[in-house]
Amino acid sequence: MNRLRQHIEEISPITDEEFESIQKFFILKNVRKNQFLLHEGDDVKYEYLVLEGIYKVFYLDENGKEHIVQFAKKNWWMTDYSAFFKLNSSTMFVECLTEGEVLCLTLEGREKLSADYHKMEHFFRVKLTNGFVALQERIRLLLSGTPQQRYEEFSKLYPDLMLQIPKKYIAEYLGVSRETLSRLYSNTK
Repeated sequence: MNRLRQHIEEISPITDEEFESIQKFFILKNVRKNQFLLHEGDDVKYEYLVLEGIYKVFYLDENGKEHIVQFAKKNWWMTDYSAFFKLNSSTMFVECLTEGEVLCLTLEGREKLSADYHKMEHFFRVKLTNGFVALQERIRLLLSGTPQQRYEEFSKLYPDLMLQIPKKYIAEYLGVSRETLSRLYSNTK
């Protein structure tokens, strides 16, 4: 739980008493490699704060082709947010690519924390804002960036993920074939 406090205090300093109450809303879960936290059709009970591991959030199209929406690593939040906030069934999958550990938070818990602690409301707002900005930039690059630009941006922003995630998933995330990714990788050497 110390990692949770450090994560919160990057944005909102909290007292010992506040943290004592806040931490009670989180459930620690160990996750095995290739374990799913969420399947399409599931009720979305939690959003997850990654403590350890690398995860992918994806959906399958009508032809069964996988589309990666997000990777998540330490201190990143993830879930099927549309289903989480609208109380719908999931259209996404969340899979752990490595051994991992997450903290689980319910929507009810999130709302209670936000109502009871202005600092937590501020924390969640900053996290959502940052996530929205990153998502908007990702959409902009997918719509108008060349494969080379998408690759360069990803490798600049996430050099650690370039080394830890199988190339087939990076290609999928960037919207290019595995062969194109190999060419892009060769062009940057």
